[in-house]
Amino acid sequence: MSHFTPRYLKKGDTVGIVSPARHISPDQVQPTVTWLEKHGLKVELGPNMFNQLNQMAGSDSDKISDFQGFIDDPNIQAIQCSRGGYGSVRLLDQLNFQPAIDQKKWILGYSDISAIHSHVHAQFGFPTLHCTMPINITGSNNSDEISSNQSLIDAVFGRDLSYDLPQHPLNKSGNAKGSLVGGNLSILHSLCGSKSDISTEGKILFLEDLDEYLYHIDRMMMNLKRTGKLKALSALLIGGMSDMNDNTIPFGKNALQIISEHTQDYDYPIYFGLKAGHTQPNLALRLGMNAYIRDNKLFLPA
Repeated sequence: MSHFTPRYLKKGDTVGIVSPARHISPDQVQPTVTWLEKHGLKVELGPNMFNQLNQMAGSDSDKISDFQGFIDDPNIQAIQCSRGGYGSVRLLDQLNFQPAIDQKKWILGYSDISAIHSHVHAQFGFPTLHCTMPINITGSNNSDEISSNQSLIDAVFGRDLSYDLPQHPLNKSGNAKGSLVGGNLSILHSLCGSKSDISTEGKILFLEDLDEYLYHIDRMMMNLKRTGKLKALSALLIGGMSDMNDNTIPFGKNALQIISEHTQDYDYPIYFGLKAGHTQPNLALRLGMNAYIRDNKLFLPA
């Protein structure tokens, strides 16, 4: 396993944008192109990235062609995924990520892109960037969007990152250190037992999710608990748990209470409300690299 860091970007480097999941339109991507160019980066769009096949951004072969093309191309220094939704897992076993590892490329995205993050971490021990995507970049002056976008730039240009961990009544505060791993809870749950399944022992685990039924959250946390994913963490960070659904007869707990219940017997620090994932702002996290929690702050050194 390789444990080196992707090469941080510099002005003049090229970011390739691909669509491994749901369909996206050119109008939705243009603000990202403008914004990356404003920061001195060049942009190349995947030839098939605006294709559409039902919900998907074209066929699996369209997506694989674009993604593998950018993995192989030494003139592409980072690969940004345009959006989530669903579909990334369908590509994993047909992509050869080794050239991206050899060339030290960043892979960027969140939500459904957690499948790619997890696969790259499990197979190569190589860092990736959990961050905002073109679907969320509109070019507005909204302060949350600006914070999300700036944290992405800071992350890929190799600046140290630090974020306040919000106070929450369910927090179990404390200091910790370890490699930061994780992403979307539903995606991580779906990868359990596969070759894309991450190890969590001794690590700081980050979880977030969107638009799930509360009993699904309970079921997925039960899975993580029963498979040993929660027992030996250095710390647990919970990001956005947004737009949750309930049944006509209520489940009786919200998502954060469910997570707290399933982790109450563990003595590592747990923080709720980190502004990452399906939340505003969506702050960038370098996954697969060392992180530190001190005095209720998360430090992500470059």
